[in-house]
Amino acid sequence: MAMATTVGGLPQAEHSAQLRKAVIASTIGTAIEWYDFFLYGTAAGLVFGKLYFPNHDALTATLLAFGTYFIGFASRPIGAAIFGHFGDRIGRKATLIATLLFMGLGTFFIAFVPTYASIGVWGAVILTVLRALQGIGIGGEWGGSVLMSMEWARTHGQRGLVASWPQFGVPCGLLLSTLAIGVFSAWSGDQFAVWGWRIPFALSIILVGIGLWIRLGILETPVFQQLLDQNKIENAPIVEVIKKQPKEIILSALLRMAEQAPFYIFTAFIFAYAVGTLKMSRDFILSAVIVAAIVSFFTIPIAGHLSDRIGRKNMYLIGAAVMGVFGFIYFAMVDTVNPPLVFIAIVLSLIPHDLQYGPQAALIAEAFTPRLRYSGASLGYQLASLVAGGPSPIIATALFAAYHSGYAIAFYIAACAIVSLISAAMMPDYTGKDISAEYDT
Repeated sequence: MAMATTVGGLPQAEHSAQLRKAVIASTIGTAIEWYDFFLYGTAAGLVFGKLYFPNHDALTATLLAFGTYFIGFASRPIGAAIFGHFGDRIGRKATLIATLLFMGLGTFFIAFVPTYASIGVWGAVILTVLRALQGIGIGGEWGGSVLMSMEWARTHGQRGLVASWPQFGVPCGLLLSTLAIGVFSAWSGDQFAVWGWRIPFALSIILVGIGLWIRLGILETPVFQQLLDQNKIENAPIVEVIKKQPKEIILSALLRMAEQAPFYIFTAFIFAYAVGTLKMSRDFILSAVIVAAIVSFFTIPIAGHLSDRIGRKNMYLIGAAVMGVFGFIYFAMVDTVNPPLVFIAIVLSLIPHDLQYGPQAALIAEAFTPRLRYSGASLGYQLASLVAGGPSPIIATALFAAYHSGYAIAFYIAACAIVSLISAAMMPDYTGKDISAEYDT
């Protein structure tokens, strides 16, 4: 009897083993990169304003710190274009190794950036350049991680779950970075703003080494191998996907409004708001965010799995609708400054996000034809950084400065939800369909 094989020509048992390796490599690698990215967001809310913009009032310094934070988002589409090109030209695996190096080295060197007191404005300039390197790395990371997992999936009915595991790297990275800040905040005490914040950035180099070792041990995906075998590699995939699938790129960016913008309000802006404005304990808010990240360990894969049952689009629409309402509940609870209510609000805050984030990877990646998939999915996904994730802490800070109320920010979240509902409704849904053959573009 012939041994069962897959599209990649591997025996079933070996294919299953490669699927597990691909999922683990994608998830761990993504967790490491998000650890790096979230460290910056937390530090921006807690110390960067004071260290790199000390000649401004607290509000302006926070806005400037989040301005450097935004650079990481603005550079993401650049990373998507660069690494998307190579991901569709030379493969998913090699590209993912490069993205990890970009991200990890950028984070490591942040640990050694002198403050304004040492070299004046050049400290902020160096910080901004390193933040841009972080953004370029993460811009290419997501697409490759999702495709490395999704394109190894054995059946059409498991892609939502499999593709959600790289998304699982986000709460892992959030948990690791928040724990690191919390531990060194407690250990360094009053010296946290002097040297304590630097240690988590320096330790990232160890995680990069682990991630590289894991990623070097996986094979190329069967879908990309099939493109190679059939000589269907595109010479200029970024140009082609913009010409042939512009609708999917734009919708991919806009449907993320209700997921990405609130996420950075709930995980980055909350430190400036709760600690700086409401005068709550820094360690208390860190603890609440840690618990929220732990909850996401369950809600992201569950949402991905449910999308295999009820469809990506339906699952996403449910999450966007819940987010539109939750913003008002969130700020109503946080503004009480009642510790139990604030804690519950923060812990619950990532659930409406996860209802979208779980199915999002498959929803976006499946929409693009295989030979253009890394470029198209990466570009659409990362363009959201310019309109959602990057500006959201700045917009939230400015709205609070203008209206002195968290409800103004809740209305902003509701507006983002409306954009996502419309965009997700217009997005093609390939749940349960074959994604290995070329689409008619």
